[in-house]
Amino acid sequence: MAADVIDGTAFARGLTKDLTEQVAGLAERGVVPQLAVILVGEDPASQTYVRSKIRAARSIGIRSVEHRLDAATTQGDLLSLIDRLNADAETDGILIQLPLPPQINIAQVIRAIDPAKDVDGFHPTNVGQRVTGSGGIVPCTPKGVMLLIGSVAANVEGLDALVIGASNIVGKPMADLLLAAGCTVTTAHIKTVGLPDICRRADIVVVAVGKAGLVKADWIKPGAIVIDVGINRAISPCGKSSLVGDVAFNEAVEVAGAITPVPGGVGPMTIACLMINTVQAALERRGIVIASALIATR
Repeated sequence: MAADVIDGTAFARGLTKDLTEQVAGLAERGVVPQLAVILVGEDPASQTYVRSKIRAARSIGIRSVEHRLDAATTQGDLLSLIDRLNADAETDGILIQLPLPPQINIAQVIRAIDPAKDVDGFHPTNVGQRVTGSGGIVPCTPKGVMLLIGSVAANVEGLDALVIGASNIVGKPMADLLLAAGCTVTTAHIKTVGLPDICRRADIVVVAVGKAGLVKADWIKPGAIVIDVGINRAISPCGKSSLVGDVAFNEAVEVAGAITPVPGGVGPMTIACLMINTVQAALERRGIVIASALIATR
């Protein structure tokens, strides 16, 4: 029997509908969350991502301010802009679109952002709070993945989970969240010896390595939940370009119990969770607590 295909687009649409209603309620109280998006350079993919994020913010009622900087921007100039945004009382969230040009030290830039405005959840303070279970802003993609897993499995306690990929953006925080949910977690990567056999034992597989079709059907335990975070551009024999994931979807869908497609799986959830994080930051900065299944305020 073919797997249930998890529709991330529809799920994200439901989240943003609920969030739009909450933002409208905040606006009646005089609170309008504001997101500052910084784009350095003219990378076409980055420009597309930024447009999508700004469009999503505005559709929800979040005020978005775009800061476009030249590819030759210095580290000092970028840090000066971040300092101004940190001090700006109207700015609730700061997003740095990655990748950055080679002259920019990414780690230093991330550390420069006020943790309370770090809507990507990459600042060491937020990382530490997440790892210790004491709060913090959760990175958008892993947060979205957990919501998708929860849509097909109400309780994952005791399940074997495999995360293929160990980046600071997806792999490492993903493993932390699965562990916090009660899973037995294995973290692997593209060079892991015996990766297919490790994968065959997993009840949950999250793949984020950027290698098209890495995970084959015979890697997957029958009935497993498979979440494909990979986005790769493939060229067909006739020269047509398309987006594909890290999982060989057409064959894996016949084995898995539930699986995300690419596109239309994790991607829309990442943007939806960025919006959730921005609203969370706006509430926490003002000491506002609301009853919400979407937003975890302290």
